[in-house]
Amino acid sequence: MSIELTHSPLQGFFTRLARLPRRAAWLLALVMATMLPWTMAQSAPLSEADEASVRAVVEGQLAALASDDAGKAFSFAAPNVRQSVGSAERFMAMVRAHYPAIYRPTSTAFIKPESYGESDPQGNQAIQRVHLRDDEGNAWVATYSLRRQSDKTWRITGCKVVPDKDRMT
Repeated sequence: MSIELTHSPLQGFFTRLARLPRRAAWLLALVMATMLPWTMAQSAPLSEADEASVRAVVEGQLAALASDDAGKAFSFAAPNVRQSVGSAERFMAMVRAHYPAIYRPTSTAFIKPESYGESDPQGNQAIQRVHLRDDEGNAWVATYSLRRQSDKTWRITGCKVVPDKDRMT
């Protein structure tokens, strides 16, 4: 039995690198090593405290929605969302009409929140995914986007709800 290795672009790069004069190879390696952190820049991971805060904001809004507390639910939205929606009553009407899965889910399962955004190395943006079931047993995934505000609190900037095809009954 023989195993055939396929040629990858990286193999070709290293083959060409090996053919360079030693000094040129070292110079190229040095340049690549100094540039690597810039090319791989990602957001800072969320601290445990931020993870807990992000989850608490989403949990708080879900609890407020379930108890029909429009003002409290609206308070978890970021200022730009509050400005675009206009009022707590309009916010509640929007959720009931367009986001029935988050209005009163019968079950929730939170996934560990994550930092996101290459242009945000400070970790001021996060996503919180929540697996939900509605009263008909349908499974959903709600992906909340949150942003840290100037007062260091997290607020919800958006929510996308899609069917959870892996958990459909």
